[in-house]
Amino acid sequence: MSDTKTENTPKATKKEWIGLAVIALPCLLYAMDLTVLYLAAPQLSADLNPTPSQQLWIMDIYGFLVAGFLVIMGNLGDRIGRRKLLLYGAAAFGVASVLAAFSPSSEILILTRAILGITAATLAPSTLSLIRNMFLDPEERTFAIGIWGMSFSLGGAIGPLVGGVLLEYFWWGSVFLMSVPVMIVLLIVGPKLLPEFKDPNAGKMDIPSAILSLVSVLSIIYGLKQIAENGWGTIPILTILAGLAVGAVFIKRQTTLRDPMIDLELFKLPAFTAAVVGNTMTIFVGLGAFLFISQYLQLVLGLSPLEAGLWTLPGALGNIIGSLTIHMIVRIMRPLYVMLSGLVLLAIGMYLYTLINTENGIWMIIAGSLIMSFGICAVVILGTDIIVGSAPPERAGAAASISETAAEFGGVLGIAVLGSIGVAIFKSRINSIELPGLTPEQWESSHNTLASAVSVAKELPEPSRQILLSTAQGAFTDSLHFVSFLGVGISIALAFVIFFILKNKKEPEAATETPELEKAAR
Repeated sequence: MSDTKTENTPKATKKEWIGLAVIALPCLLYAMDLTVLYLAAPQLSADLNPTPSQQLWIMDIYGFLVAGFLVIMGNLGDRIGRRKLLLYGAAAFGVASVLAAFSPSSEILILTRAILGITAATLAPSTLSLIRNMFLDPEERTFAIGIWGMSFSLGGAIGPLVGGVLLEYFWWGSVFLMSVPVMIVLLIVGPKLLPEFKDPNAGKMDIPSAILSLVSVLSIIYGLKQIAENGWGTIPILTILAGLAVGAVFIKRQTTLRDPMIDLELFKLPAFTAAVVGNTMTIFVGLGAFLFISQYLQLVLGLSPLEAGLWTLPGALGNIIGSLTIHMIVRIMRPLYVMLSGLVLLAIGMYLYTLINTENGIWMIIAGSLIMSFGICAVVILGTDIIVGSAPPERAGAAASISETAAEFGGVLGIAVLGSIGVAIFKSRINSIELPGLTPEQWESSHNTLASAVSVAKELPEPSRQILLSTAQGAFTDSLHFVSFLGVGISIALAFVIFFILKNKKEPEAATETPELEKAAR
């Protein structure tokens, strides 16, 4: 990118920077809503008495529908206006939060959680696409996207902490009400601080494409979640295959439309493809590892959920540091090399996880999480910047939805695949050891997961209790080490893939008009 381009690009004003703070608020709540309900589950179950199936849907339907509606909402924002979609979504989110807080039954809570998921899907693509238009200077946009990403990290980190405080003094529904004041503020100041952008030449939304997109994403996400929770089976595999088949029909349809929901031409740009792959697989490794670390802290080291949450805060600190400094690092280092360095840091953090034992566990987790989170931040912030900057301004909403959908898939895929591998390792280790004194039911339950083994151990007298506990914890630690080694390998392989994609790329014509692509390739 030439200095002339940078000098001629208008800088953001005070209004845009205050608007960024407004944009960050709903993103913070979006992430908090993904995590906070897990703490409320015991109180909620005691009050509403849901069936096991209903309890799963209460927890999962929010994330399902967020993922399913991202592409649709990103395209809708391009057509009706991103600010309008954001404000409508915020209003609906606030109303649904109140309804969820006072749900009299499990069925009503499932319904309100579904509405929360659909309305939450308006937030991420709307806010990200607004940033694309508010911050035209590439360096400022990189910093703004860093703040945007940091708001999600903070939401995920403080969600359990804030939820824990609310549940200490109020009923389970209070965790939903914390979003209402923020949404009211957004509705008051949003029209004054946020500009409106939309595609003036956009055609009508293609309804068949919207339905195909929704069915495809929901089917694949549902299948992956089932594998993560119950292991590999015929139904989840068939569900995933059906989702892929529907997705193929969706992609084929996009090639025939004058105004497609997803611009497949973007994937011909190597930097765009590298950014999508990089973001997806980086989050795949990061969230897959977090699944094991959260269990290790509670079920091996014996920490309470609140204590475990506090010990994961260094990861959030790494995200904050990365979000605030990446835009400065790219001044002195090419963005491609910053992304590659981020993947190296991810590999180092995962390697530290392979060294975890009961003596050094806390410190290895702190060091590994801090290093990993900074590395993930470098890849995801720059990758998101490239993805959003690749699209013309009028299609920023659709590009933002691709970025968010890739992130959702990366997270769910990481939990499903790495989680399944970890369970397989756990079972193979624990099956190789004799555990006398167990009934057939106890034996089968203790060989499923570490949580089940810990639950069975509580029913046993000494020394059988301690034998089962130490055996299960050792088997789980082995599975953590194995998955961490996989994470190291995936991170290094991904670095090579991204390097060769961008190193050998020929400059496309679009790159002369897209600073982010030109910048990433240099």
